[in-house]
Amino acid sequence: MYDVWYESPFFLNTVYAIGGVILGIFAALVTYKLFNRFTHFHIATELEKGNLAVGVVVCGIFIMIGLMVGLIIGLSFN
Repeated sequence: MYDVWYESPFFLNTVYAIGGVILGIFAALVTYKLFNRFTHFHIATELEKGNLAVGVVVCGIFIMIGLMVGLIIGLSFN
């Protein structure tokens, strides 16, 4: 069927999924750091104080990055 084992779709999809997870974590961390740098407050300090608005914004950032990376990886299979 396939000449070598690494040409199988199962192996390639697994590699793409692992790469997607690594890319997603990296993108989320970079976005968090950039957002923390360009705001006039420190996100971790505000979260420790119980500032719910900052928590919602950070949650939105991570959801946005996850959706973007997921769509990029999902569309790469087509």
